[in-house]
Amino acid sequence: MAQDAKPRRLYKVWKGSNIFFCQGRLIFGPDVASLSLSTLLIAGPAIAFCTRARSKIEDHPYALPALIGGLILAVLDLIFLFITSARDPGIVPRNSKPPESDEACDVTTPSMEWVNGRTPHMKLPRTKDVIVNGHAVKVKYCDTCLLFRPPRASHCSVCNNCIQRFDHHCPWVGQCIGIRNYRFFFMFVSTSTVLCIYVFAFSWIDLLQLKRAKKSIWKAMSNDYLSDFLIIYCFIAVWFVGGLTVFHSYLICTNQTTYENFRYRYDKKLNPYNRGVMGNLMEVFFSKIPPSMNNFRAFVEVEEQAAVGVVTPNFGEGIMSSKEKLDIEMGMKLAEDGGITLPEILRDLEYDDSDDDLKIKEEDGGCVDSMFPAEQDMKEPTETTIDGDQVTCSGQSLAIRQKAGESVYSSSALEHDNIATEKKDDMSGSNQSAAP
Repeated sequence: MAQDAKPRRLYKVWKGSNIFFCQGRLIFGPDVASLSLSTLLIAGPAIAFCTRARSKIEDHPYALPALIGGLILAVLDLIFLFITSARDPGIVPRNSKPPESDEACDVTTPSMEWVNGRTPHMKLPRTKDVIVNGHAVKVKYCDTCLLFRPPRASHCSVCNNCIQRFDHHCPWVGQCIGIRNYRFFFMFVSTSTVLCIYVFAFSWIDLLQLKRAKKSIWKAMSNDYLSDFLIIYCFIAVWFVGGLTVFHSYLICTNQTTYENFRYRYDKKLNPYNRGVMGNLMEVFFSKIPPSMNNFRAFVEVEEQAAVGVVTPNFGEGIMSSKEKLDIEMGMKLAEDGGITLPEILRDLEYDDSDDDLKIKEEDGGCVDSMFPAEQDMKEPTETTIDGDQVTCSGQSLAIRQKAGESVYSSSALEHDNIATEKKDDMSGSNQSAAP
């Protein structure tokens, strides 16, 4: 039974896998530890480059501009990284209960889903159509968030949230990339690309300056290990961040997401979101970022309830037992206490009629239909006597155990028992008439 509601901040009871800092002001993904590695991979080479440039300010006139440019690019890169990682990517708020079905069912018996064997609800369609820019787009129902996802939204299995304009989950950032942080993510990867090219170029300049003194490029490289390391490091890194920059530049110009590009392949069919190159660039870089749909610092009332699971009933297994009937009644009471209303179709179900019919069949024919499992155990000894049309068990030891799914008596066995009973009745009558 639900306990009294306790006001708590939303980020403390959030059902997603996110990690919050600063009392809900910063939201990260569950793999936020990878953010430290990304910071080290950016800051380490940048600090080494700036330290080397500072030591050459007196000897080379280009050292000071190189130092300032390296610092600006490194700081911007780290800022874009943290904004992308610590920002709400566009999480869609969850529903506490499934939405009402918009489509009426024409069937006589509606199909239902049972939640923990207690609260049934109508089965919702898996998809429905919405109109986007004059085109019909299918949106899917999310079983986790209990809602129909907005267009271009998808459920992230890592963060366990539905994300607006879901692009992908980036392990290097430790966060989903969605409508509210995609702009900063692109700035992060593009700035990283520029930083790699910048450090790569100035490291080669250092080697070429040293070559003039050593008269050989190999001797220069053997005397400047830091420049060698920065050249190799930036050459490898630029293939990753540079490739991402080029790929996402293409996605921006065509108004696609990474998820849509790999799943739907808009190059083979019409993209309903494409506004032209200039319109797509304006949408990504110059449009207003929508506010967060969640106030993670707001107070919410939380009710402690039992865990919810999904069980589909099998109506071919037979009539429910008295214990199952009691569970249904208790579940109905729990649902009413929890503020959950049951459909009228379940309130009108009367299980007593099924039990009465079963008892009548047992009294009249002495048998039960084989499709209804039952179990009886008569442990005390009884005797069988016949009084007219009524048969009473008393005298002879009888133990009957019926197992589920097996027929109790076959038709031939029943006829045999009736013949034996009639013979016993005739013999007992003759004995009574012969007695003085």
